[in-house]
Amino acid sequence: MKKSAIILLLILTTNLFAQKPIEILLWADGAPTDNELKGEENTPTLTVYLPSNGNGKAIVMCPGGGYSHLAMNHEGHDMAQWFNAQGIVYAVLKYRMPNGHCDVPLSDAEQAMRIVREHAKEWKIDSDKIGIMGASAGGHLASTLATHYSSELTKPNFQILLYPVITMIEGITHSGSRNNLIGNATAGSEKEVMFCNEKQVNSQTPAAFIALSSDDKVVPPANSINYYTALLQNNIPASLHIYPIGGHGWGFNDSFPYKRQWTEELEKWIRELY
Repeated sequence: MKKSAIILLLILTTNLFAQKPIEILLWADGAPTDNELKGEENTPTLTVYLPSNGNGKAIVMCPGGGYSHLAMNHEGHDMAQWFNAQGIVYAVLKYRMPNGHCDVPLSDAEQAMRIVREHAKEWKIDSDKIGIMGASAGGHLASTLATHYSSELTKPNFQILLYPVITMIEGITHSGSRNNLIGNATAGSEKEVMFCNEKQVNSQTPAAFIALSSDDKVVPPANSINYYTALLQNNIPASLHIYPIGGHGWGFNDSFPYKRQWTEELEKWIRELY
């Protein structure tokens, strides 16, 4: 009897994650923006993981990498099973690097949102329950979409940010991300201010969950704290979680001492959103 129960559990667990991910070319007919780069790494895609029993929610994940490369595993694909277990459709965005063309990553993020909404019925998603998520520079892209979306079709309903780059102000930003996104834009310039996302929050910005470590030496905690403050000042629901240690770039790694805490807190936050 006990052996039969174990076998049944294994079958159920296998079925839960048996669906193969769906990979979609982001721009089948060619992208409207150009970063002057070529090759496979410059072909943006959306990899979609569908749960067996969905709850109508979906998340598009933007991995980090300083706008020079992408940490596709621990800040991307490795989280798929966990989100699917919550009943959430989870999509990993392989976006193009800016290479000095600051509009390129945002155009890819907007297209990802369009694709998810266009497939909402097929994937059993509620179009009003689609969030954007990002880690590090991917967190900058996620918060950029949350504050710069061009239409209701591309607007995320919520945002999840892990140790995000938020500002472009030198001394607070991550210099590599700044250089790769806006180049040598001068302090206080229109381009710099545009991508200081703490300055772009308004009453229409979606609710946010933010997690980071206080000992992060790569992206100063002030990025998250200033964004959280801006959200509160605009009466936007926001949840800030600062863990005492962990540094930067922990993603879904088991080595992060507070993995259980941040995942449990995120699961509760998403569940209580709707």
